[in-house]
Amino acid sequence: MKPLVLIAGATGYVGGELLKKLLDAGYTLRCLARRPEALRAKALPGLEVVEGDVLSFGSVRAAMAGVSSAFYLVHSMGSTQSFEEQDRTGAQNFANAARDAGVQRIIYLGGLGSSSDQLSTHLRSRQEVGEILRSVGVPVIEFRASVVIGSGSLSFEMIRALVERLPIMIAPRWVSVDAQPIAIADLIAYLLAAMDHPIDATEIFEIGGSDRVSYGGLMREYARQRGLKRLVISVPFLTPRLSSLWLGLVTPLYVRVGRKLIDSIRHSTVVEDPRALTAFGIRPCGFREAISAAINTDKRHLKTDSRMIRVNASRADAFAPIRQIGGASGWFYANWLWQLRGWMDKLAGGVGMSRGRHDPDSLCVGDVVDCWRVEAIEPDHFLRLVAEMKLPGRASLEFEVTGDSTGSVIRQTASFDPLGLLGRVYWYSVLPFHHFVFSGMLLGIAVRVRIKQ
Repeated sequence: MKPLVLIAGATGYVGGELLKKLLDAGYTLRCLARRPEALRAKALPGLEVVEGDVLSFGSVRAAMAGVSSAFYLVHSMGSTQSFEEQDRTGAQNFANAARDAGVQRIIYLGGLGSSSDQLSTHLRSRQEVGEILRSVGVPVIEFRASVVIGSGSLSFEMIRALVERLPIMIAPRWVSVDAQPIAIADLIAYLLAAMDHPIDATEIFEIGGSDRVSYGGLMREYARQRGLKRLVISVPFLTPRLSSLWLGLVTPLYVRVGRKLIDSIRHSTVVEDPRALTAFGIRPCGFREAISAAINTDKRHLKTDSRMIRVNASRADAFAPIRQIGGASGWFYANWLWQLRGWMDKLAGGVGMSRGRHDPDSLCVGDVVDCWRVEAIEPDHFLRLVAEMKLPGRASLEFEVTGDSTGSVIRQTASFDPLGLLGRVYWYSVLPFHHFVFSGMLLGIAVRVRIKQ
């Protein structure tokens, strides 16, 4: 059995990703959490959750018992009080408890920033936490990272919200500052590698992706990959306070967190010491690949409308009308609305509904079905159609049939990946019609199943 590992900060974004990888690697894991129910609800085998807070030395000391390695992934940036003082207290408690328990190493994630610069309070506090953790004699591996690109990272979510919601962006000076963003997968790889890295004393490693890019460059690349046209207007007068207020209006960030974040990203955060590349043998990807991975793994922006119906029929009989959908068979309900939608699409320069289908009874991947195209099909089980009409986003329509000895269940799911504000407006404007059209379609399929019987 591998030695016991402690994570403080497992309910955060990085901690949550690290937790899963450590469990997959077979480590016995203990997490210290102020809200233990958030982790216990996941019911992950091999995970022990203890209630506590790094601001309470007693709870940290109890959590450290028997621990070999301890991850410190805590910060107090969202605190309404003095987060610097809370960071000091938490780090000192953690370091003292680790020393008393005989912990072999502490692994800490801090922030990049040259000590020769006038660092923000947030970055200065991050580096001070590292100093405190090192002060008691327990070996510490400290990673200093720039922007983390991944779905859930505070910096990336800020970029996503700005680009998705604003066709025209007012760009303060801080968007032109260089950073060296790192993909969440590469960051987790470094944290995992630190478990086996030979260590006798403290080491500090600066880590980043393979590219240097500004926040403005990250915004433009995100917009490009999402197919969004965005105009960026640079202005010199937005102070960190005004910028944070602006962020609070257009993004999910709290104003106090936004200001601390902007205070930090006003400083260049690039790797000056590349020793991590040779020490760990990790070759991080560039920001384009990191953004692509974040977009492809994130499903929160996807809008869905799903419904199901049970029929007293075999899977093959239940799937038969689905296989024949469109063309001469129609859409089993409100065909006049489908024709109207096709006419509107024609006016917009789209394909409309007049293409029909090649064969009335069989479908293959790539086949046209009116304004749709078959993206995936599994006989008597699954069909996914992707819309080819003019839309501010990507639409798909799925049918899945599952069955047992008592009959079959047909599940129908309409999905839409909106592009920007127009995409969201479109989705919510057509949503009231979904209940009418898609419910009727599903009932029409069920009627056809019964007629066939």
